[in-house]
Amino acid sequence: MKLLVPVKRVLDYNVKPRVKADGTGVDLANVKMSMNPFDEIAVEEAVRCKEKGVATEVVVVSVGPAKAVETLRSALAMGADRAIHVVSEDEVEPLAVAKILKGVVAEEAPQLVILGKQAIDDDSNQVGQMLAALTGRPQGTFASAVVVEGDFVSVTREVDGGLETVKLALPAIVTTDLRLNEPRYASLPNIMKAKSKPLAAKTPADYGVDVTPRLKVLKVSEPAQRSAGIKLADVDALVGKLKELGVVA
Repeated sequence: MKLLVPVKRVLDYNVKPRVKADGTGVDLANVKMSMNPFDEIAVEEAVRCKEKGVATEVVVVSVGPAKAVETLRSALAMGADRAIHVVSEDEVEPLAVAKILKGVVAEEAPQLVILGKQAIDDDSNQVGQMLAALTGRPQGTFASAVVVEGDFVSVTREVDGGLETVKLALPAIVTTDLRLNEPRYASLPNIMKAKSKPLAAKTPADYGVDVTPRLKVLKVSEPAQRSAGIKLADVDALVGKLKELGVVA
């Protein structure tokens, strides 16, 4: 069984985002970038499937700028076998990413696609669902447990009321949640080996996808500063304050 894992290069989760002075976006100059945490979990799960003998090959793919190669090398160091880099220096919106991944799926024919439920930079939570719709494959989202059983995969997913387990016929799409696993740290020998693993370069045009943006960012701004709270002596003082603020009549 072949597994495909899409990964994205994003601002490192330990870095506090800064808005550009002109309000056109987040300032990414001279800041640490890394693999999207949810995608890291997806890579770990795919590698574990290979270690269990469930999968024979793990392929990682990234749509992004030239520096996304670093992210792919990180995935290879974790245990993936080879990588595909779809080069685009422009920001690619979720629908375009899903269309590119549809082309990769058609080319690679993986039995299971495992990807993070969302990227921490745009929090769209759309690519997995869009890919499932475009490919006509069943999907299991927000997975906290994944078990491959023959021609099926059981996915325990987190829902508002607790946990729900669904059984999907392969080939299928699965998106990962935080509680699925704890990603491993790549060892130095594996980091060195990753440099020699195959990495193919592609473009969106190779898959017939137009990545021209459909959305326009008008303005990006910092969240409003929260005002300090106040302490009141009793309930009467609270009611009086609420009336003063116009919250109650």
